[in-house]
Amino acid sequence: MIETLEFTLPPDLEAHEPPEARGRTRDGVRLLVGRRAGGEVSHHEFSDLPDLLRPGDLLVVNTSATLPAAVRLDKIAVHFSTPLPTGATIDAAAASASESAAGAPAEGDDRLWLVELRRRTGKASVPYPGGSPGEWIPMPGGATLTLIARRTERLWAARLSTDVVPYLRLYGVPIRYGYVRRDWPTAAYQTAFAYDRSTGSAEMPSAARPFTPELVTRLVSRGVLLAPITLHTGVASPEAHEPPYAERYDVPSQTAGLVNHVRASGGNVIAVGTTAVRALETAAGPTGHVHASSGWTEHVITPEGGVRVVDGLLTGLHEPRSSHLMMLTAIAGHDLLKSTYQAALDESYLWHEFGDLNLLLPS
Repeated sequence: MIETLEFTLPPDLEAHEPPEARGRTRDGVRLLVGRRAGGEVSHHEFSDLPDLLRPGDLLVVNTSATLPAAVRLDKIAVHFSTPLPTGATIDAAAASASESAAGAPAEGDDRLWLVELRRRTGKASVPYPGGSPGEWIPMPGGATLTLIARRTERLWAARLSTDVVPYLRLYGVPIRYGYVRRDWPTAAYQTAFAYDRSTGSAEMPSAARPFTPELVTRLVSRGVLLAPITLHTGVASPEAHEPPYAERYDVPSQTAGLVNHVRASGGNVIAVGTTAVRALETAAGPTGHVHASSGWTEHVITPEGGVRVVDGLLTGLHEPRSSHLMMLTAIAGHDLLKSTYQAALDESYLWHEFGDLNLLLPS
């Protein structure tokens, strides 16, 4: 049995390519369902989702599009994570050292981003511990990236010499880790709900990937409601196991009102992905009433703090010791999560962004 979710993920349970390359449709991946009432665990196809929800239940989906956020150089790759939050402080000495190359960093500068440097190892990459404040990195297309200051063990505040998002659309590719064996086009990383392309996510909000227009039609016909939020995710290198950092989000007034209505009517609010949980819980007041809200969130969901709004969660299968497992425990409870992950290992479910899904429900 798994003890405190400290398990070893066998390499053959890593999804190496999209399900379409394995002869399945997007919605043909497997769906492992865990229910808090009774601790029941059951096995399904993702296309069964409309039959697993009740009329009046609400799915909250993330509309963030996936950016081609990796720029590859000869020996390293630069992964662009998130814009630097407005009002974030930058170490004065490091900023001074970089001014001659990039100009003084300004609050709200769209060229200021958090980036991760990774050393290229064949077709994959590993974290690169080098770099120093003020260092210039020549980039494709004649651009220059200037390192300003370390923000975490692996993330740098850095300034590109041109606007980041248009640059990535010209020179970037989707972030890919070693378990994905070849490059796939950016379209393979977009979900059916990807609408907000103003900034975008460094990595795909992958819980929504199996949704197809046909499946959404079946959900609506069943009486299941859908509502959008936006949360632009940063890099989530599986080697790091770091707690989440600030990400930009938006919960519109229409979504807030629908969430409150469904909760008052006895329906379940089910987040599609951990990103949707983070946005909703950030926008919730102490009693669970959700307000329209936008900005930057550093909210971390733990079993001790619990959740105030979300009744259920549709998500992928997460790495051992991942900070996301704290959120899943807060929603499902330790015992159900332990049983669910044991079943996923026993029945050879596939992990990662192109893998199978897990639905956690209250009953």
